[in-house]
Amino acid sequence: MKSKEVISALSGRMNWTSKEVTEMLSALGSAIGTKLMEGDSVYLASFGQFEVRKKMERISVNPVNGKRYLVPPKLVPVFKPGVTVKNRLKKLEENE
Repeated sequence: MKSKEVISALSGRMNWTSKEVTEMLSALGSAIGTKLMEGDSVYLASFGQFEVRKKMERISVNPVNGKRYLVPPKLVPVFKPGVTVKNRLKKLEENE
């Protein structure tokens, strides 16, 4: 599902204009991003949790020339789906 499809689906369900839905989604993304940059996690009931995890430094090998190089540590955003989302996906798998 692409962004335009999500926006049109939400605008139909909520009786909002596409512009209002776009602004709401932008504000939601901005709020989640701000909290993640502060080091907090964000939990949305019946949807899931967004958090930041630190990936440790590691040594990687270039497969073309065999050279080894150090990949520095970095912070990555992670999403863990909630129980409701997991159950819905499980039902989809069972129906296939």
